[in-house]
Amino acid sequence: MALQWLSLVGIIWLQSISATNSNFPAYSSQLKLLLSLSQLQLNNLAFASDAGKLFGFFSGMAAVYLPLWLVLLIGSALGFIGYGVQYLFLLTNNISALPYSLVFLLTVLAGNSICWINTVCYVIAIENFPLDRQLAVGLSTSYQGLSAKIYSDVVDVVFKSPSSSSSRADQRARSYLLLNSMVPLVVCLIASPLVRVINTARSKRLSGGFLVIFAITIFTGTYAVITSLGSRNKRLSPPLMILIGMCVFLMAPLVVPLMEKIRENMEHKCLIRSYGKKICDESSMDDQEDGEKNGGVETEQVVKDEGVLVNDDEEMGVKVMVKRLNFWLYFFVYMFGATVGMVYLNNLGQIAESRGGSNTSSLVSLASSFGFFGRLFPCLLDYHLFRAKYKVSRPALIALMMVPMTLAFFLLLNSSNICLHISTATIGICTGAITSISVSTTAELFGTKNFGVNHNIVVTNIPIGSFLFGDMAALLYREQGLANGDGKCMGIKCYQTSFIIWGSLCFLGTFLAIILHSRFKKT
Repeated sequence: MALQWLSLVGIIWLQSISATNSNFPAYSSQLKLLLSLSQLQLNNLAFASDAGKLFGFFSGMAAVYLPLWLVLLIGSALGFIGYGVQYLFLLTNNISALPYSLVFLLTVLAGNSICWINTVCYVIAIENFPLDRQLAVGLSTSYQGLSAKIYSDVVDVVFKSPSSSSSRADQRARSYLLLNSMVPLVVCLIASPLVRVINTARSKRLSGGFLVIFAITIFTGTYAVITSLGSRNKRLSPPLMILIGMCVFLMAPLVVPLMEKIRENMEHKCLIRSYGKKICDESSMDDQEDGEKNGGVETEQVVKDEGVLVNDDEEMGVKVMVKRLNFWLYFFVYMFGATVGMVYLNNLGQIAESRGGSNTSSLVSLASSFGFFGRLFPCLLDYHLFRAKYKVSRPALIALMMVPMTLAFFLLLNSSNICLHISTATIGICTGAITSISVSTTAELFGTKNFGVNHNIVVTNIPIGSFLFGDMAALLYREQGLANGDGKCMGIKCYQTSFIIWGSLCFLGTFLAIILHSRFKKT
């Protein structure tokens, strides 16, 4: 059982550094300056990072035929190449000589690397915790919301502001590209021995360990939010101390497998001392036989009761899945919900700049920290509501998350800096929550047998939506910039129409989620 908890710790570490695309807004303005990009070209780079998900099904297929540690290393290697080549050109001051088409392809490659890491994490969480799948998935994916915060904290420590603005832009972009290429590779090498499927024939509910990790996770998220809000004042919140604190919180989940190992050793010694080694071994074999006879039935029944699995005859492949109305409802609910939120977060750097904001990194950290709680929120609900007599379907939860998200987009029409921060935090929470819920929703609707491929097909809505909604915002921005004569837009009008369109799409997605919920209840 200690190995089960150790695998969970491993995927927590992987998820906390996997979302390298989430820190793009923190250096997008600098990259725009260095490459002399238009707003439309910059937005297409944000799309390119999401476009890697169009090829995410390759990672799902690889997870079926290859060892998971190899899948993990392939993913980290793709990111290393994608970001590393850009970093080398920037390091040699030849970034302007790098063709835009090559930058685009490298960004697609780097974005695809995230799919490989996420696929391994999802498979491990689902296979190693058959009775607590949503808890394991929710807890681990919540840490993905901290990626931008972690990378920003590291940059704040190693980045020293040069005197000239051009050197500052070069150094900041260079720092993020270096971290994006190296950190996932290092963490994947460390975690690869931990992330493996454990024999769970004797599975039982692991509520005690999850309760401890819940507490650690909540404290981690609270710390991230507080340090994000206080990051403007470097005297009260030294960057080095913030980073050290975050590292301590990330190491804290190791307490659970450590205590479990100590407990197992004590029980083993107690049995040997009391009954002798022979009796102890016979007892263990009897327990194992009972687990094989009863544990599998218990596992199957409880999982079905919680709605995590569909029946075996409902397990479906891609060809069958895409013919179902539920798939297309779910596809557009995700596109008009989480994907619209991601498009907003991808444009956060330019949105802050158009409003005269100078601390984009702080705003990105805020969105990341609240996204962390958003991803954790469904997990907390699942722990209480989905085990209660009256259960709430996950499509209904998605609809509930999209309501405040819709209001947040319309709140952005107010030019107040406070409204910008409130809306960003709200969109971060709701986007993170929908992303977390979607993992279990895919398993419920289409089964777990082909989950790796099916979920990667579902998330192809992200690059499609990123391209459509992001380019629309870029074109509207350019139109306002040309009206000013210099091509650069400042003020609330730059994204005013985009906010209205994004909010309307989110409103439409809410109704689609309600329809999916009504169909879900009938199945």
